[in-house]
Amino acid sequence: MNRYTILPLLATSACITLTSCSRLAATTNTVSTDAVPIRAAIAARQDVPFEISAVGNVEAIESVDVKSRIPGQIRSVAFEEGQNVTKGQPLFALDLEPLQRQAAEQQAVLDRDIAMEQQARAVVARDAASQKQSESEADVARKLGDLGVISGQRVNQLVTTNDTATAALRSDQAAVEAASSAIKADRARISQTQLQLSFASIVAPISGRAGAAMVRAGNVVRESDTTLVTIHQLAPIHVTFGIPEQALAEVQQFYARGPLTVEASSGSSTPLEGRLDFIDNAVDATTGTIRLKAEFPNTNGALWPGQFVNIRLRLRMDKAKTLIPESAVQDGLDGKYVWRIQSGVASTNPVTVLRTYKPESGPGLAVINSGIQAGDTVVTEGQLRLTPGAKISFLDKPHAAEIKLAQ
Repeated sequence: MNRYTILPLLATSACITLTSCSRLAATTNTVSTDAVPIRAAIAARQDVPFEISAVGNVEAIESVDVKSRIPGQIRSVAFEEGQNVTKGQPLFALDLEPLQRQAAEQQAVLDRDIAMEQQARAVVARDAASQKQSESEADVARKLGDLGVISGQRVNQLVTTNDTATAALRSDQAAVEAASSAIKADRARISQTQLQLSFASIVAPISGRAGAAMVRAGNVVRESDTTLVTIHQLAPIHVTFGIPEQALAEVQQFYARGPLTVEASSGSSTPLEGRLDFIDNAVDATTGTIRLKAEFPNTNGALWPGQFVNIRLRLRMDKAKTLIPESAVQDGLDGKYVWRIQSGVASTNPVTVLRTYKPESGPGLAVINSGIQAGDTVVTEGQLRLTPGAKISFLDKPHAAEIKLAQ
């Protein structure tokens, strides 16, 4: 190969090398100036609840197992299963015929005893007149006997007749009292039967929601035996839950100042607000918890007896606190810090975290004491690729870190 061939090859190689170096330099400059993609949130200032979380069980304030107070056959069912019923509303009707026959028989007995009493009183009136006459004759006989007008035998005879008439009168008076007592007993039996007739119409003892009917028309029931239907009061309603005994003193302290707010929710439903109205009088030694009850209006029927719900017992409301997502807070050698964004550039800011708060839905939030102000933008995702002074780009629009409380 001559020198004229080598020179073009060297020139070509030099050009290729220079071109490659130029492309590498351009690529390096492009990487160094690319913005780091992140997600961010805006610090917000808001009142933050201080709460205790628990799992609660919904209980009806009033629950009644409806039973028949007399034996009999069900004649009709006057409600629909699952229906809302009001106090005094008819639910079941028993067959009245046996009791009606019994009432008619007892009325006949009463009429007979009334007639017997009238007869006994007539006998008393007659015997009272006879006794009065015999008593007068005995008095006259005693005086005549003393004068010797009549014999002593005759006097004794008239006195004996008077004593016999007096005894007969007393017997007749006792018969009148017995007849009067019989009438009272008859009337008591009739009253009892009338009461049983009233029990033949079985009504709702409370207002609430009726469950499934346990009997149908034609079934025979016994007194206070079979549960015919169960009624639960749904509004208002109770939720029972337990808290650790360590929190008892604090709960009592705030409860003494006024009603405490309790929130109940299930799944993705909107939290319902109620009031704490009961603290049990002893700690359960087996679980180390104490039982509490909260009352909820439950006007929309969202809470159901037996249902398990998430409970938040609100002890106080910390006013005007700065909130950021918990994921924005990082741990460093000098303590906690966040990446703050200003004019599209990232920088680190040390922060002091008072506590964290977990809303019913959404990510946890950090309550900031210092280092961040409301309106500051902080990085919530992508911190590992950041360096101080790095430019950033938002993957989506930053949102405010807010708490949505139950209304």
